[in-house]
Amino acid sequence: MAQEFRAPWSRSLKFASRIAVILLLGIAVVGFFILPARMPLDRVLVIALPACVLAGGLLFMVSGYTLTASALEIERPLWSTTYLLSDLVSVAGDAEALKGALRLFGNGGLFSFTGIFWKRKLGLFHAYGTDPGRAVILKFRRRTIVITPDDPQRFIVRVRTHLANVASL
Repeated sequence: MAQEFRAPWSRSLKFASRIAVILLLGIAVVGFFILPARMPLDRVLVIALPACVLAGGLLFMVSGYTLTASALEIERPLWSTTYLLSDLVSVAGDAEALKGALRLFGNGGLFSFTGIFWKRKLGLFHAYGTDPGRAVILKFRRRTIVITPDDPQRFIVRVRTHLANVASL
């Protein structure tokens, strides 16, 4: 039976997303009106680039998590990313997991915190979150991921129950 977990936004994510949207829309509007009409390509670019950044942020944002008997699915607006639980080694909560992490590639606050990060304690990891204070670290055989479900304790209990059931087989 699938268990669904929401991905609530932290205050910092709400603030960063609002500021980014205002700046990107502002760039597009101001650029459109300031650039002369004789520069149509520049006008199109000044509108298209901020629009692409916004669209990319929306497409890659995390909308929730689904825990099935065999997998963790990270829900996105148009698709989900799946991790098989058969490869899971451990799960633990750590509200400090994303604090001080170096973002190598990804998004650090436009609708989510997603991408590839590095931190001495965790090494290289993938983050799929919306509220760093709810971070849960999942270590798989070949990778580590950090997610931020609405109820980290309930999520951890469900995953540990799954691990215990697999171990007893």
